[in-house]
Amino acid sequence: DVLGARRALIVLADVTRLKRLESLRRDFVANVSHELKTPITSIKGYVETLKDGAIDEREDAMRFLDVIGRHADRLNAIIEDLLALSRLEQNEGKGAIERAPAALGELAEAVFEVLSPAAREKGITLQRAFDPTLLLLVKAPLFEQALLNLIDNAIKYGTPGGRVELVSEEGERAIRLLVRDDGPGIPAEDLPRLFERFYRVDKARSRQQGGTGLGLSIVKHILQAHGGSVEVQSVIGRGSTFILTLPKI
Repeated sequence: DVLGARRALIVLADVTRLKRLESLRRDFVANVSHELKTPITSIKGYVETLKDGAIDEREDAMRFLDVIGRHADRLNAIIEDLLALSRLEQNEGKGAIERAPAALGELAEAVFEVLSPAAREKGITLQRAFDPTLLLLVKAPLFEQALLNLIDNAIKYGTPGGRVELVSEEGERAIRLLVRDDGPGIPAEDLPRLFERFYRVDKARSRQQGGTGLGLSIVKHILQAHGGSVEVQSVIGRGSTFILTLPKI
């Protein structure tokens, strides 16, 4: 310039969010690799055992084939859930999904019908504390999946002989649905990460129950696709409550 002074331009950028996204991406790749590798390793091991002579022992062979079948089913479940998440994310990017008014009673009863046998097996009571005539603006099959995932989890990890309750609350601008159980609760340190893909509070127990580690992430994306949200409240020894919030019609 005319004064001959030197000038410098300093550009500052907050990369905190980018760093977190990169960390989540690395965690996701590591987790999905582990989740897929575990059943594949078991399948290969049992196949080798069969090839080494166990196939000639019919009882052992049938038992090993049953295990291989279970691991194949688990691989298929993981892949199906990953595809479901991918479809949800693509729809979010394209805009709002097609929705129509649906009665909460019809949505809930369809879910209860599917899960009643599992609840009876554990002696868990499915309690209804909602307005069945309450109308929700949803894509019915998707929203039923969100309810099913939450209630199924409550049954799987709940206390035998306990209860699982679906509650509705209607506000001026939003509708809240609460899935409440009286199970063991979730540690406070796990709550912030609960809706991440493949995040598990009890890894061993979750796999034993047949979970893929993707169910709650699917719930989160279904609610986001509906313009809503999901959160969780839990205290150790006093159960958990998952809260679905939807815009009111």
